[in-house]
Amino acid sequence: MASKVYFTNMRVKGDENLPDKLKRLIRTAGIGEIDFKGKFTAIKVHFGEGGNLAYLRPNYAKAVVDVVKELGGKPFVTDCSTLYVGTRKNALDHLDIAYEHGYNPFCLGCHVIIGDGLKGTDEAIVPIEGEYVKNAKIGREIADSDVVISLTHFKGHEGTGFGGALKNLGMGCGSSAGKAEMHESEKPVVDKEKCVGCGVCEKNCAHDAIKVTDKAQIDYEKCKGCGRCIGVCPLKAMRPGQENGCEVLSRKVSEYAYAVCKDKPAFHISLAIDISPFCDCYGNNDAPILPNVGMFASFDPVALDQACADLCNKMEAFKDSMLGEKCACGHDHSDHFHTLHPDTKWEAGIDQGVKIGLGSKEYELIEL
Repeated sequence: MASKVYFTNMRVKGDENLPDKLKRLIRTAGIGEIDFKGKFTAIKVHFGEGGNLAYLRPNYAKAVVDVVKELGGKPFVTDCSTLYVGTRKNALDHLDIAYEHGYNPFCLGCHVIIGDGLKGTDEAIVPIEGEYVKNAKIGREIADSDVVISLTHFKGHEGTGFGGALKNLGMGCGSSAGKAEMHESEKPVVDKEKCVGCGVCEKNCAHDAIKVTDKAQIDYEKCKGCGRCIGVCPLKAMRPGQENGCEVLSRKVSEYAYAVCKDKPAFHISLAIDISPFCDCYGNNDAPILPNVGMFASFDPVALDQACADLCNKMEAFKDSMLGEKCACGHDHSDHFHTLHPDTKWEAGIDQGVKIGLGSKEYELIEL
């Protein structure tokens, strides 16, 4: 059966502003069907890495917070810490950057909680019958919540093709150990002919797993497989060790997303705006690859990701962008995310979500 995905563009009329339009979208999509009264409600967002300006403005999160509070819920905005070098590797630094980016109680009207504790080790084990995952390691504060809402910035991603609701839920809610489990298939190998020993990978490794002399050398006992070295290598001398590493990553992410939503009400929102080619986890962001598409909402995160991808793929790439440059070089225009990141397979995450019963890739698009 097709799932309902509600959509609106970024145009406004009269006195309505964009946060108000988002409120109208999620109310129309049925968020009020959830019993929020007295319920701890985790609103999962990405606060953005320091130096990155593509992350969602906190005004959108406040709009969701306002609606949850109107419905009697007890919302908190949350994310889990990272595996790699940056400003979000522990709860204190993570809160610093969240507050700097406007994700603070004064702007949001609710508390901000890092979901996996001070050092990323506070986790709950959620058993599932996945193909790849049997015991998902989820940030405890998120696992302890009564309701989960994902608020996602839809954009490109070098490991999963794009970062949508499934990525925001699955990878984003995993503890440090959970993230390492998902990334296991992405442990890199070095193309010695391409590597020039520039050292960018070593500087970006949070686990002291890479040493560069004339070429990069990887200590696989230390490597967590986070994939940062693959993304930052300017000469593409790093690649996943497994031939289907990106596909496995996408499938594991979907199974983790299932674990996050298991046995509790969940609602999902995606904003396909400022669509950058890479994740908001980097300390910078390249120019948007596509025009703003709009705002989406659904009870089904699988259908939501499929709808976002479909509508993005109908857009024409900005010429002065990473995607536009690739299109100008004769790359296939039919799938922007494959064009951007040819080694990825985003469809695998969608298929896995369908397979485990998380959602459907068949959807009815309902436009406001």
